[in-house]
Amino acid sequence: MEQPSTRTPQGKARRVPPVPRPAAPVGQGRAAAVRRPRGGPSTQQLRALGRLPAPRLTGLGSGVLTTAWMLGIGWLDSLAGGSSAFYGLFFLLAGTVCALWVRPADLITAPVTAPIAFAVGAVPLAGGGDGAGAKVMGLVTLLSLNAGWLYAGTLLTALITLVRRIVLIRRRRRARLRRSQRQQPSRPPRSPRCSPAPQARSRR
Repeated sequence: MEQPSTRTPQGKARRVPPVPRPAAPVGQGRAAAVRRPRGGPSTQQLRALGRLPAPRLTGLGSGVLTTAWMLGIGWLDSLAGGSSAFYGLFFLLAGTVCALWVRPADLITAPVTAPIAFAVGAVPLAGGGDGAGAKVMGLVTLLSLNAGWLYAGTLLTALITLVRRIVLIRRRRRARLRRSQRQQPSRPPRSPRCSPAPQARSRR
């Protein structure tokens, strides 16, 4: 008698049942959820401060603010005895703030506003007699003696303005490049049948 063969057919392979994974404990999932780091109030406050817009003034507004600032500094300096270093340092600060706070459309006005504010603020410091001519001569003398602070503050204001202008131009170029890349449709790859080499061979 023929015994039945115990060999499995070649086409059919034995299926191995998957090994069941061990179930996680009940309290482990809740502990992992509790241990997840969450942003505290300090992080949220920093993000909110980062979203606040930077102060931007018009050319006229920055000029009025810088002039009023230097006029107040000149008046305080005249009460304290008249120190050129005190007045010059605050003029550097005023020129920096003027160049940083003016809006991008009025950047050219910042280097022009700085020397005007310096001259107006020096009026309380200028000596002279009672007449208008004596006061003008005292102001001219004071400006000539403090020309170093005047040039330094104006140059610093112009330098900050130039840097802001260069950064603004680069940002605009990057934005235009991104827009052009988004507007250009993606071209599908050419098939080898449409390549110029087979076309030249077929013409021969």
